[in-house]
Amino acid sequence: MKKAIIGKKVGMTQIFDEAGKVVPVTVIEAGPCVVVQKKTVEKEGYAAVQLGFEDVADKKLSKPENGHFEKAGVEKKKYLKEFRLDNSDELNVGDLIKADAFAEGDHIDVTGISKGHGYQGAIKRFGAQRTPTSHGGGPVHRHAGSMGSTSTPSRIFKGHIGAGHMGVEQVTVQNLDVVKVDPELNMIVVRGAIPGPKGGIVYLKNTVKTIVEKKAGAGISVNPQKASARVNPQKASARTK
Repeated sequence: MKKAIIGKKVGMTQIFDEAGKVVPVTVIEAGPCVVVQKKTVEKEGYAAVQLGFEDVADKKLSKPENGHFEKAGVEKKKYLKEFRLDNSDELNVGDLIKADAFAEGDHIDVTGISKGHGYQGAIKRFGAQRTPTSHGGGPVHRHAGSMGSTSTPSRIFKGHIGAGHMGVEQVTVQNLDVVKVDPELNMIVVRGAIPGPKGGIVYLKNTVKTIVEKKAGAGISVNPQKASARVNPQKASARTK
């Protein structure tokens, strides 16, 4: 990957673009992150850097964790994450990565831990359908229903939907575009929603998707058989031509 940073979800809001349209956005406090450890191909077999985010008191870390930071000679950080960056060889321990590593218009993937919903049934957890609510449906309208046939296979297949713990899973939302970057406030604003609650830790990196820029006039066809090329003479826009 080309670039990455650790951040914290602040919340969602909306802004207006140049055309006056409302854009739902998520505000992220991104960085500053310090390089705590550098891994090289010669020693570890691959090139990567370990980034640290958010200061923490010494008493809240274990002895091995304190020793890890003291060896690097950097301030103690609460969150650590390793990234295999393309420019890992150019970075050194102690370097800072700030929000301006990303720019407006960049496409990124955001990874976080989804909100926890506790113990939920099959309807909310998997979107299952209710049973009919009339003609003697009984008190089973939100139950899971049939789990499979009887004598064959005489068991429930693994992965069948059912009640259980919902949420608190790692989720990645891909191909979000950066709307605004403010290095002074350590702020990155992205279009759309990202996983997790307010205050949740998220990891930003450039998207794995291949971005194809649309060419001008790509949606207009010259084929008269296509609807986009046919002109309705009944429309006022066609009569004025």
